[in-house]
Amino acid sequence: MWDDAVTGYDFGRDHPMDPVRLALTRSLVTALGLDRDVNVVAAKAAGESTLRLVHREDYIDAVRAASADPGSADQAYGLGTLDDPAFAGMHEVSALIAGQSVGAAEAVWRGDALHAVNFAGGLHHAMPGAASGFCVYNDAALAIARLLELGAERVAYIDVDVHHGDGVQAAFWDDPRVLTISLHEHPRTLFPQTGWPEETGASSAEGSAVNVALPAGTGDAGWLRAFHAVVPELIADFRPQVLVTQHGADTHFEDPLAHLAVSLDAQRAVQLACHDLAHEHADGRWVALGGGGYAVVEVVPRSWSHLVAVAAGRPVEPTTLVPDEWRRQVYARTRQPAPHRMTDGRWPVPWAAWDEGYDPADRLDQAILATRRAVFPLRGLLP
Repeated sequence: MWDDAVTGYDFGRDHPMDPVRLALTRSLVTALGLDRDVNVVAAKAAGESTLRLVHREDYIDAVRAASADPGSADQAYGLGTLDDPAFAGMHEVSALIAGQSVGAAEAVWRGDALHAVNFAGGLHHAMPGAASGFCVYNDAALAIARLLELGAERVAYIDVDVHHGDGVQAAFWDDPRVLTISLHEHPRTLFPQTGWPEETGASSAEGSAVNVALPAGTGDAGWLRAFHAVVPELIADFRPQVLVTQHGADTHFEDPLAHLAVSLDAQRAVQLACHDLAHEHADGRWVALGGGGYAVVEVVPRSWSHLVAVAAGRPVEPTTLVPDEWRRQVYARTRQPAPHRMTDGRWPVPWAAWDEGYDPADRLDQAILATRRAVFPLRGLLP
């Protein structure tokens, strides 16, 4: 899913959410030859009725007003803040990004495509009535809500951004048709200070929210161990009809806004795992989204190009050289040197499976066990 206009999602020069990350990803996808293996589609912007599947009418009106006159932004709605400065055209481009994710969900549900990717999406912090954390409209939640509207009875959402997927969790807190799973840095050390293991869903949907709060400093082996200790068993039990995943690249050790130490190679391993889970449990139906990621040259374009390649059925080998043509484009646009290979040199990434035993004194294993104890019994599973 791509429209050049999504690069207009621009909070300003000094904001970490630099839209160049989207443009560079798109050009790297082309440079790697992946355009030959995908259909590139531009969906229309999400309209009022679609936005209201998740967002309140008064909030949409506030976004429209701030979009027309940024100086009038109402901070009661999270607009005009340091995280979410208002800018001209904000409503239009935010609705366009949401439209790409909704269009991706529609295409997968209707069978027009087996997999769909919107790496401009994954804006998972936006709440029904407020902007938050660089996110104006919650395209991930809107895609899921549209799937439910189309008749889906079970949708699973996996979020591996370094920040808790709080907006998506909030949108479906009391809806047992949606299983939300978020792996993120512990709320003690990172925005939005939510995503504790004890957050498991409303009484009408107990066990539908799953949170793995990872200790700061968690690296590849721990991140993959946590993912595989929690996610596959829950997905197998839930049997989703569609899998929606969010792949924020800000877990990376070079990301400036967080404190995990994950490599590009581990991110690729999780992308492959999500692809396999979709085929094992959701008849292959997979909607993959981007998210955070603020190492906009070194990390984001490579991570999301890997995501596109995995979804296209043509994974890019980690040792692949980054095309010189793209490296020249990067320098021309940013005056920064571009990476030389599609790897951080850590492939294959080793990790230890949970069923091989756990260490009760290890902080990562404590985090995994806290999640399993909080959620698994609610779903009839052994912790």
